[in-house]
Amino acid sequence: MRAPDHAWLRPWRFITISGDRREALGLVLEQCLMLRQPDAEEAARDKARSAPLRAPLLVVVVARLAEHPKVPEIEQRLSAGCAAQGILLAAEACGYAGVWRTGDAAFDRNVMSALGLQEREEIIGFVYLGSRDGRVKPIPKLATAEFVSSW
Repeated sequence: MRAPDHAWLRPWRFITISGDRREALGLVLEQCLMLRQPDAEEAARDKARSAPLRAPLLVVVVARLAEHPKVPEIEQRLSAGCAAQGILLAAEACGYAGVWRTGDAAFDRNVMSALGLQEREEIIGFVYLGSRDGRVKPIPKLATAEFVSSW
């Protein structure tokens, strides 16, 4: 529930979606896909409709952008992104698994409207949470020299 937050704006909020509401969200995602791509194939429609069923709980992370003389919108978006990362870290620490997804639906104003977002709110991501199904995926080792340097 905490993230870097210049001026204590708390520029994030969360919408949880579980149970049958996941199916309702799937219908919204399919309908909005059809508005974006009226000729979308059935496979794409099925994928949109079934996407929310990947996990028992979805958390829609929303950036609430405020006019502020010292905190530009990019800082507010980054803060909301840090809040999303905090959810993923907390889930992992509690023994659950989580995945952060975006895709076209995350940037679609029709999806945002269906979820009740206001004009100055944006979806930062859909965080899928649940129990891990199967083995943990191996994570590749990072070559830190590729992205860390001294000045």
